[in-house]
Amino acid sequence: MSDKSFSSWFKSGSPWVWLNAGAVSICLVMVVGLLGLIAVRGLSHFWPANVMEVSYTEPNQQVQQLIGEVIETETVPASQLKRVGVDLAEGEESAERVLVKVGNRDYFGMDFRWVNAPWLGEAHYPEELLSIERREWGRFYGRLVAVKQHGEVVATGIDAYDELQQRLIRSNDLIGEIKHLEYKVIGKINHAMESIRLDKRQLELDGITEGSYRYMSLAKDKEKLDADYRELQQQLAVLYTDLNRDQLTVKMSDGRDVEMPLAKVVFIHRPNAMTLLEKIGFYGHAVWAFVSEDPREANTEGGVFPAIFGTIMMVMIMAVLVTPFGVIAAVYLKEYAKQGPMIRLIRIAVNNLAGVPSIVYGVFGLGFFVYFLGGNIDELFFQASLPSPTFGTPGLMWASLTLAILTVPVVIVATEEGLSRIPRAIREGSLALGATKAETLWRTVLPMAAPAMMTGLILAVARAAGEVAPLMMVGVVKLAPALAVDNLAPYLHLDRQFMHLGFHIYDVGFQSPNVEAARPLVYATAILLVFIIIGLNLVAIQIRNRLRETYKASES
Repeated sequence: MSDKSFSSWFKSGSPWVWLNAGAVSICLVMVVGLLGLIAVRGLSHFWPANVMEVSYTEPNQQVQQLIGEVIETETVPASQLKRVGVDLAEGEESAERVLVKVGNRDYFGMDFRWVNAPWLGEAHYPEELLSIERREWGRFYGRLVAVKQHGEVVATGIDAYDELQQRLIRSNDLIGEIKHLEYKVIGKINHAMESIRLDKRQLELDGITEGSYRYMSLAKDKEKLDADYRELQQQLAVLYTDLNRDQLTVKMSDGRDVEMPLAKVVFIHRPNAMTLLEKIGFYGHAVWAFVSEDPREANTEGGVFPAIFGTIMMVMIMAVLVTPFGVIAAVYLKEYAKQGPMIRLIRIAVNNLAGVPSIVYGVFGLGFFVYFLGGNIDELFFQASLPSPTFGTPGLMWASLTLAILTVPVVIVATEEGLSRIPRAIREGSLALGATKAETLWRTVLPMAAPAMMTGLILAVARAAGEVAPLMMVGVVKLAPALAVDNLAPYLHLDRQFMHLGFHIYDVGFQSPNVEAARPLVYATAILLVFIIIGLNLVAIQIRNRLRETYKASES
């Protein structure tokens, strides 16, 4: 290429186009690579890895037997190994160190153990090794010794595995019945009794004495609820007695026999004896349990369903709140307000609001929504509950309102941009045909600007779903005992605190006492949050596209 042609090519701007295209491609590759890394690290946690048995001999120590899963390996230089007494062969400058998940934390004191590869013997993978997921204390590894009923042995050895699975199914079914009675039936009775207590308190505040008809009616209702409660307690006692019927005895790697009740076991499997199809089925079940069950063990075990529910519910309420306020503000600024220095100042303020740190919104929400609005609402409508707050405490409604204020500048700016793109001739034509300004806005301008409104909503949802800092002050908690939606009137409880995937990632990643056990759950929860945000955005994009196509069809 000659100097002249190169100069003309450079002046045409093509190099900058290719440079921008390359930068965008690199960014896309980095984003996809990051998401792939998070997905692999998180989703691989649910695969039923083989359990190895290996001898481990430290210098001047007796031979130990280890049973567990290999989590990762790393290369350690010879100088570091020499400090712990590992002598490598001549010419070797490094060796591997292996992280083994040995489980049995209540007996060994730790779930994970780093071991030096030169001290390991040959690994074996016996098919009879059990991997037991417990409701407390995490994973347990060992060999099945016996299955017991009321302390009497009913089956022994590995032949008792089928008997164990049948009894475990029965145990989990009983736990399901107990949870239904405790959380659904008894929970409904407790809610009704609390309502009666508040009604009595309100009667006292109104000056109505205990001898009144209303007071006596409440007392009779309470007596009936007490009778129902006693009957349910008897049913629970029978179920708990039946639940504690079965036990199993397992031999650990150090030779000790451990007896545990089946009531404390979630599932048992033999990964070394599973076929590929069985592992795939187990993997699907484990992933489904992760997204559908409640968390356990300080959020390091179990599922994240309450966090998923809380995240989606908060985003939906926020979207319902932010859209009308943002659209109304944009319509006023663009269509009604007299353009001048004051309006320009307001627009500058709106744009600056989008750059305010989110924690500032959290402080504002705590002071204005929770303490001021919530406290006054309690004084006006929930006097019987005082001094226990109803709305004067962080909850779902205040969290949604806080995020609505945080994201409303995005909706205002996007809606204004959409209104600006509508030709002035359309407004004038509508007015010339006899329509009022309000009718022109409602029937002509706003439908044409609907795609821009949805664009603002998409950006608002993307930001709100990942926010954590303000939510820590206005409603999010580590563990919420009840969902914001249930079968108790008024069915949607906006005053309740809730769990959030973003806060769950923070809590598990930085507040967990068991870092190694929590790390894969951080990755899994992170990729789940990304998928949820993508899903919410895809729904909004689909609605926007349908609005755009509908308007094009009506225009033609």
